[in-house]
Amino acid sequence: MSIIIENLNKYYGSQKALSDISFSLKKGEIVGFLGPNGAGKSTLMKIICCYLKKDSGKIEICNLDLEENEMFIKSKIGYLAENNPLYKNMYIKEYLYFIGALYKIQNLKSKIQEMVHTTGLQPEINKQIKSLSKGYKQRVGIAAALIHNPEVLILDEPTTGLDPNQLIEIRNLIKTIGKEKTVLLSTHIMQEVDKICDRVIIINKGKIIDDKLISDFQKHNINIEQHFQKLTT
Repeated sequence: MSIIIENLNKYYGSQKALSDISFSLKKGEIVGFLGPNGAGKSTLMKIICCYLKKDSGKIEICNLDLEENEMFIKSKIGYLAENNPLYKNMYIKEYLYFIGALYKIQNLKSKIQEMVHTTGLQPEINKQIKSLSKGYKQRVGIAAALIHNPEVLILDEPTTGLDPNQLIEIRNLIKTIGKEKTVLLSTHIMQEVDKICDRVIIINKGKIIDDKLISDFQKHNINIEQHFQKLTT
């Protein structure tokens, strides 16, 4: 398994943000992480990516314990945050070179060319990031998350604010990436889950309340959005 989480808990003061979270993800699986605002999605993703500390429980990434191998595990994870914190005065290649150098990637020039091709950045390659559309900024963020060839990709609201054409393009990109990596993505858009994901995990008030294969929804003719609303209201 690429990710194993057992009995994970997280507090903010006296408030319990995550309560006994347990699940596992395997390679080649795209899993949608659904929940209303404040449900704990971003908190969990930040803990997996080593940006926040858990209070209790166990996390393994690529068969390694997170607490014992934090620095090495960071090299196994690609993370696109919801706000996609880019250096907007940089040019695309300049930014990717900067990120690649942080990871001490060998043959970085060819790796950047590979990422530009993979994420479809070529039409805008000579532009500064600040002049790009939201869709192309998301592509730059995904390229930066992928440049060190991580085994696990964590995407927090990757398609928020995209126009219909950009939405389709980013969906297709995520599906292609997911064939070789483990992808966990959070979203508020129910169509994303149906179009992209193999499985859905629903979280509410810090607890996992459902975990199903998309094929199970389809087999039993269950509407994902209606199911989500029923469980979270």
